[in-house]
Amino acid sequence: MSCVAEQTVEMTNTDKQFDTVIVGLGKTGFSCACYLADQNVEFAVTDSRNDPPMLAVIREQYPQIPLYLGNFDTELLCNANQLLISPGVSLREPAVANAIASGVSVYGDIELFSQNITAPVVAITGSNGKSTVTTLIAEMARAAGLKVGLGGNLGCPALDLLREGKVDVYILELSSFQLETVSSLNALASVVLNVTEDHMDRYAGLEDYTIAKAHIYDGDGTMVINLDDPYVVKMRREERKVLGFTLADPPESVYGVRCYDNIRWLVRGSKKIMPVDMIRIAGEHNVANSLAALALGDALKLPEEAMLKILQTFAGLPHRCQWVAEVNGVRWYNDSKGTNVGAASAAIRGLADNKNVILIAGGDGKGADFNKLAEVASDHIRAAVVIGRDGPLLKQALQGIVSVYDASDMKAAVNTAAKLAVTGDVVLLSPACASFDMFKDYQARGHAFIKAVETLVS
Repeated sequence: MSCVAEQTVEMTNTDKQFDTVIVGLGKTGFSCACYLADQNVEFAVTDSRNDPPMLAVIREQYPQIPLYLGNFDTELLCNANQLLISPGVSLREPAVANAIASGVSVYGDIELFSQNITAPVVAITGSNGKSTVTTLIAEMARAAGLKVGLGGNLGCPALDLLREGKVDVYILELSSFQLETVSSLNALASVVLNVTEDHMDRYAGLEDYTIAKAHIYDGDGTMVINLDDPYVVKMRREERKVLGFTLADPPESVYGVRCYDNIRWLVRGSKKIMPVDMIRIAGEHNVANSLAALALGDALKLPEEAMLKILQTFAGLPHRCQWVAEVNGVRWYNDSKGTNVGAASAAIRGLADNKNVILIAGGDGKGADFNKLAEVASDHIRAAVVIGRDGPLLKQALQGIVSVYDASDMKAAVNTAAKLAVTGDVVLLSPACASFDMFKDYQARGHAFIKAVETLVS
């Protein structure tokens, strides 16, 4: 730590005048630094933390880059011509807001990426399901023989994809934070899968959050629209080509679900595509995700055979309604990526059968309204076990609707759920919260759940 402090002092005594300042030294900020360094652009990097995640790596690989650590220096940012801002840093951060007010331009890695690509982009966002749909459409494109650049908010930072050589198509998962600073994306096809409350600790309200999401539709590409989501339907722009999807019986040319002889089929209008029960990933929300992927693949002109092959074989992503085990007739699912109320609600509806769900939830609620989870609980949840900082708020929202139990940690939560569960029940970890109050990230939370469930088997 002393070495970091010495470097901070040394750098803050230099002239604070740079054309470009990278704000934030996490994974994305380091990706930006690598890209600018390859272009021989002079820049500085700043982070409010004394020891940001990529500090050791950047000092080893680029020791010449000036670093300003420990706070966001208003003078440094206001003296720059442009800020290349990481998605984890809010535009409302006082030093950043002051720089914007003084005329400094602000953009992010997705904007820089968009200005330098030579292949089309398929772009996916949404409060829930975006990693699943992004992976599905990438696998479909690969099955069709295309070379795919996959990244953005999922896996590889977008700018790193430019260093991987020529591709046929870029498939990008994009967060609302990344979309705040984009103006040149113009995706070949794009989708907002759904809009539910998330990151309300960063946005002024749901409308503010929705506006950020809607930037993915800027340009003239095909808009894939979830006709079941009123917020997304309002984003439709009449002059644009639109492909719609719905879980209902669809009109002609719209992707949807229709029953034939008591068998549910994925369809486009009146055309049968595939029986719903042939989709490998579980849950009604994944039926919607499959329809969205088909619509995106349609816009990309992928052969139907390749798309259906992936729907029948794709087992899903870790920590997203991931089947863990069946113990004494009770199925256990890890949906640690369910970090908001909408995601948890979708997972519950997708896996429930006659109020047989025991929910494990809680963590950092990010200012969410847990009363919306109570609406789902009354129809689908038999009991809930709450953990984490905002567990008491969850308990308050659910009490009187279902039985609610407190647990001090994940192991205690799993043990409590095991005592409550009977044959035919589903125990679902879908926290409706971020993980940072108890774990490094949602993956660590999911692994803790899996480890605890495994002790029930042994």
